[in-house]
Amino acid sequence: MIPESDDETLSHFGLTRNQAKVYITVVRLGLASVGQVSKGSKVRREDVYRIIPKLEKMGLIERMLGTPTKIRATPIEDALSILVKQEQERAKRKVSELIAEKDAFLRRFNSNKGKLIFEGEEAQFALLQGDLIVNKIINMIRAAEKEIDVMTTRESAIRFAQTYTEQLEKAIKHGVRIRILSEMPEYEDLLLKIVQNSTRRKTILELKCLDDLHCQCIIVDYKQILIATSKEAILENSGSLWTNNESLVGIMQRNFEDSWHNAISIKAIETEAVSEKVSRFINELKPTTHAILVYDSVEAKYNILFNYLKAGLENGEVAVYVTTEETPNEIRHAMRRFGIDTKKYEKAGALRILEYSELYIINGKFNVVTTIGLWNKMFNEALAKGFKGMRVTGEMACFFEQNLLEELLEYEKALHRFLDVPMIAICAYNSSFLNRASNPVNLYMELVRAHGTILFSGIDKTIGRIQIRKA
Repeated sequence: MIPESDDETLSHFGLTRNQAKVYITVVRLGLASVGQVSKGSKVRREDVYRIIPKLEKMGLIERMLGTPTKIRATPIEDALSILVKQEQERAKRKVSELIAEKDAFLRRFNSNKGKLIFEGEEAQFALLQGDLIVNKIINMIRAAEKEIDVMTTRESAIRFAQTYTEQLEKAIKHGVRIRILSEMPEYEDLLLKIVQNSTRRKTILELKCLDDLHCQCIIVDYKQILIATSKEAILENSGSLWTNNESLVGIMQRNFEDSWHNAISIKAIETEAVSEKVSRFINELKPTTHAILVYDSVEAKYNILFNYLKAGLENGEVAVYVTTEETPNEIRHAMRRFGIDTKKYEKAGALRILEYSELYIINGKFNVVTTIGLWNKMFNEALAKGFKGMRVTGEMACFFEQNLLEELLEYEKALHRFLDVPMIAICAYNSSFLNRASNPVNLYMELVRAHGTILFSGIDKTIGRIQIRKA
């Protein structure tokens, strides 16, 4: 037999191959930086940054304070004991679930012992593809008398509402209740509007959201079900199993009911207070996050960036604001109106408000190495003073005013390629400057590729709507 590699062996203990590679590399290096771990494990740096918190939560590694951040592994004997215990707990939960399902099955089976199944009444199964799925869904909706339950992705939910509008409208007219369970949206979402606009009668159509869908399916009247063979693909684009098997329909219906009970109404998400949306976005930011903010108004810019910096200051981090469109004093006044004690934080060295000429375009010239070097210097100074980390934001209008768009793209692409500092950065773009560029579409696409997250804000001169998209 060919011996297994260490990372392949560890994958039997519940780790992914990349998690195992990172852990084994840290064990062998003893005390290592993210760059060293990435090089030694042959796992991309950005993936290493995502893996580290998971391994840390498992108790397999610990992070040491310093610059750059160093990582140390739990001794491998202790780590294996931890992983074995976690697998035991998972197995125990699985056995409990199977026992509960066994009991439910036996009760249902025993209650039907005396029933005879005549020819034509046997449960049926059919594996469908393409147009056959469309026809089956149409027939299922037409046959509905009481309820249609749908669990599917956001894209499939929108397609479902738009493709079967006529059939759904007739079903609702006859009093059929429709429940759609989909994925949790990233902040503001258009699903509610699109789905409800597809039908004129909205009161019997309900939508809820869940963090993780177990499957994609359509259940009608507790009698028949269509189950997609893929969790991600559009319903009609993947093979689907249709059946009227009572046992299988019953199991899937219970799964739907449990998920529906734990889900959140999409109306609650759509009407959530703007401040709560901002807080949720800010709380999810992690070191090495490189996001782009596109805003339409000063108020929207303040609402996002000041909340973002305030959260860092209250968490013991250094906050840096690089301004272009206003003077540092104007930003200070605006921050004070917002509730940030600028005098206290600046005196403590926690808050720095800089003009773009101090960091980006120095003496009329931009140099990416110089700017990244200054970021490194500020981060090292923050740690030396005992701060937990650093979060920064910069208004990028100066690059447009100085006609340095090529330099801007060079900087954005290089920021996390060369910056070995786990800080959080939001690059702020006034949409009016983007729109005035000679080729705004290409420029926007290049900027999107250079960032991990895109935040749109300020449609109605306040913060208005906010939308988050992953690049």
